[in-house]
Order: sequence, then C-alpha cells, then structure tokens
Amino acid sequence: MKGPRGQRVSIVIDLGFGDCGKGLLTDFLVRQTGANVVVRYNGGAQAGHNVVTPDGRHHTFAQFGAGTFVPGVRTFLSRHVVIHPTALRVEGEALRAKGVGDVFSRIRISERARVITPFHQSANRLRELARGESRHGSCGVGVGETVQDALEHPEETVLAGDLRDAALSRRKLQRIRERKHGEMRALWGASPAGAQAERERAIFEHESVIDAWLEQATHLVKLGLVVPDSMLSAWMKESPATVFEGAQGVLLDEWHGFHPFTTWSNCTAANALALIAESGLDADVERIGVLRSHVARHGAGPLPTETENLRPVLSEHNTHNAWQGNVRYGWFDAVLARYALDVVGGVDALAITHLDLSKRLHTWKVCAGYHQEPMPGDSDLIAHRTEAGLVTRLAVSTTPSLERQARLAGWLQRVTPSLEEGDAKEDAVLEHLERLLGRNIDLVSQGPCASDVSFRSQNRPS
Repeated sequence: MKGPRGQRVSIVIDLGFGDCGKGLLTDFLVRQTGANVVVRYNGGAQAGHNVVTPDGRHHTFAQFGAGTFVPGVRTFLSRHVVIHPTALRVEGEALRAKGVGDVFSRIRISERARVITPFHQSANRLRELARGESRHGSCGVGVGETVQDALEHPEETVLAGDLRDAALSRRKLQRIRERKHGEMRALWGASPAGAQAERERAIFEHESVIDAWLEQATHLVKLGLVVPDSMLSAWMKESPATVFEGAQGVLLDEWHGFHPFTTWSNCTAANALALIAESGLDADVERIGVLRSHVARHGAGPLPTETENLRPVLSEHNTHNAWQGNVRYGWFDAVLARYALDVVGGVDALAITHLDLSKRLHTWKVCAGYHQEPMPGDSDLIAHRTEAGLVTRLAVSTTPSLERQARLAGWLQRVTPSLEEGDAKEDAVLEHLERLLGRNIDLVSQGPCASDVSFRSQNRPS
C-alpha cells in the first residue's frame, strides 16, 4: 500500500507469545518494499528475532533491526525501546563477523531511550532465582526491572542521552547501585545458594563495575549513535518505505497479557502509530499481524493447547535458555488468536508462519474453543459462549487491571481445549484457519528465509 507521495509504512505486530516470525517478516518486507529504515517501537534488548539469508547466514537480532543483512538498511531504536549498551556492541561485532561491515554506521538510538544498567540486570536475575518454581519466565536481561525503576524513580533513570555526560551517568549509577543493593539484600535469604546467585550478587560489591560499564556504554556516544528523536522523522522522509518492527507479542502485553507472565511493554501498534504521527509523514500505514501455524511459548504461563506431539517434528533456532527454560508448543489456538486480534482492533494483513510444519504431519489440530464450567466472577472474562457451553471468545478489558488479567491467566490454566482435526495439506489448513478466524490470511511462510514468504495470490495487495 503506497501513500500519496510514494512512501509506505508497515507495522509488524506479533499476535502470539512472541516467536511468531517478526524478524522473518521484517526482513521480507525490507526486501519487498525497498525500505531502508527499520524502527524498533517497543520492548528492548531481550528480543530474539531470527533471520536466515538466502546465502545461509543466520543471526538472532536483539537490538539491531532484522533488516540489517540488507545493505544500506538502517535501524532506529525509538524512545520506547530499553537498550543494553554493552550487549549492543557485542551484537554489532557479531554482525561484522557475518559480513555486515558498516553495522555501527547504520544504527541510531533515541536520546530518550531508557538504559539497562548492570544493577538492573542482576536484580532481575536474582528476583527470578528467588521465585524458584514460580518464575515469571523473564529473559534475564533486566528490561522489566529498568522500566519499573523508571516509573518509580524517574530522577535516577539513565537515558541514552545521559551517556554524553559521564559524571551525571556515574552519579545515577551510584544511586541505582545503592538502592538496588538494599532491595536485593532483603531477597538474599530467599535466593538459592550457588555460583549463579553469587555471580549476580558480586555485581553490587565490586567498585570496578561502574567504571568498566561506563567505558563501554559511553562508546556509543563516541560513535555518534545517540541522537534526538527528530532524526527518525528525517530518515523516514528520505526512505521510500519504513518497517516498524515489534517485539514480544500481544499475548505478553503489559496490560492485555496474562499477568504475571507478561512483559513490561506495550506490544500493540500504539507506540508505532504515535511515532508515525510525530514524524509528520504523509503515507498509508499497513498493520501486519503475525501468527504461527501452531502456538509457541518460551517460558512459564498459560498455554491451553500445549502438546508434546509437535516437538519431534519441529526444527528451529529458538531453544532452551537458562532464564526462560524450554520452548513449549501447542496446537493453533483460535481463541487466543481472536483475543489478540480484538486487542489490537484488527490488522490490515495477516501472516501465518511455520506453515512448512504441515508437511511433516498427517493430521492437523486446531482449538476452536474451550470447555470450562461457568464459575462465579468469570463473566467479565468471556465475550462469547455457545449454547453448548463452548467459550469461543475472550473479553478485552477497556480498563487496565492486572488483577483481572491475573484472574484470566488462572482461568486459562483450567480450561480444556476443544480440538478440531483436519487435513494437514497447506490449503486445507489455511481454509480451516480462515474459517475459524473469520478473515483472510494474506501472507504465508514455509521456511526461515524471506524467499520462503509469499502473498496468497487472491489476497495480494495492489
């Protein structure tokens, strides 16, 4: 879709628990539209967006935009992104080793972006260790800890622009360390003994941590990466197309996800739409929702259709890690997909990824609804229940309430999915999903490369 001056803006929105293929779709859109700007509009350094190039190179993008393998494509980390300066440098060097020689000249950071410090990352990890079997599924990078601190102690928040002033940054870091150290000492009795916990505790004890971190973090300023927000507007106006790359997924959204198994980020298109409005760009905007052909969840929390039947036939880059644990899989869940679509108010185009899985299965299962006996107090969670008692749609709250979302999380952990079984051939699977979702599927992916993504001929945009 092209605007009146030729510009095109695409917003990629994950409609699942993350891991639906945002990196793949971003890479595809960059190549398909000629975009030379990718904007990260939410989340932070915990992103893991996998891209495989036609020549076989692979990278899991965390802070650089997933279009970076394409020569000349630039990344803008907006003020809504929580950055990890030292990890950014490491990722840049990794990309250099993969042939992206000019990588640091093609990324800029909003001076208003919040910065993860070593003390936020260690506090995040110690809290997860203290939770034991009740972990929230954090990535262990410190994004949530940083966002919460910014809300509760804004005067201490380190912004990317603060890195221009080493003395100011040092004062903020010292205050953060002192306060977080006090918070962590109160937790230490609940933390398990072991090398992992000791390593995180040591971050608060060693005076050299601040000096070493500042030397690394302020290098981003020396490279000229920290810029005013006006730079984004200038970039967008120069580019024939821009891709806004989301992070995490709507089912992990801070207010619409299933508390406490959520992220500290708005995973809808709201931030992207605000940035586009601020840019003054006169262009058509296309919101592209992304779903897997099945459900994946990395970490704890509700997954009503969870099954071990898919694991043996899946092969992907998303794997177990020390903080989130195993990747879990389930059959496609139309109830959760409808909920995500309702949360974002619908999308202009819908993409289904990992459709190649259908070739490795004889039959295909899809959850059409949930069996759950009506219970006192659950009426505000349900938007539609059939006469036979099957819950087919969840209600979207118009008033932010973590208590309500926690009740919804508990309710989802008690439901029994009603599974429909059908033909595993691609066309049959897509027709089945379109019938359950009540809308067209516009793009499909049958593999990990941009060349594996295609428009369905009858739904191809003009």
